[in-house]
Amino acid sequence: MTATPDVAGTAALAICESLLLALTDRKVLPQSEIVGILTDAAAAHENPPPGESAALHAGVVSAINGILAGGIAGRRR
Repeated sequence: MTATPDVAGTAALAICESLLLALTDRKVLPQSEIVGILTDAAAAHENPPPGESAALHAGVVSAINGILAGGIAGRRR
């Protein structure tokens, strides 16, 4: 069975990444704050509430950690 791509989720991630990069580029927030935002977002999904999909939350954590590992400055295309 092939998984259906989450178009809305992928679009939201792309928009958020672009906004974080713009905030850094325009010196609204320092890179350390952006890293803190991403770290906090990942931490919020580390322990999903009972009844919620652990796999979904693990995927969210993985995606955010991937952004962090790639370096926010390295995300420019």
